[in-house]
Amino acid sequence: MTNLLFVTTIIVMIIKRQKYTFKYAPITKIHLEVINRKYYSLIRKSIENYLQYNPDIETRNRKPLKRQVAFEAEWELRFGPDNRFRVFYDIDVGSHEIHILAIGVKIRDHLVIGRKEIKL
Repeated sequence: MTNLLFVTTIIVMIIKRQKYTFKYAPITKIHLEVINRKYYSLIRKSIENYLQYNPDIETRNRKPLKRQVAFEAEWELRFGPDNRFRVFYDIDVGSHEIHILAIGVKIRDHLVIGRKEIKL
């Protein structure tokens, strides 16, 4: 019985550790236009680091949205200097894909996605 539990735990861990691929909505290119280019690599690396494995587990900087704020996303990722950047995404568990729907910047109480200010 103990061996069966051990094997089951290992299988679940392997399934959970599968790599997710990223699909960016075309509009995210427009969202990036308002962000200084020097942050582009930080944004790309952060998305890959934080979301490549287990993107559906809530952490301090990654959480499911209680109400849809931007582009009907179900999840939000915060990162960068002063947690100023926001990535809104959905997860397709079946195909192991992360759909990046919006990328924004939060400045004080204002969230800017593209050239629009989003109410929080």
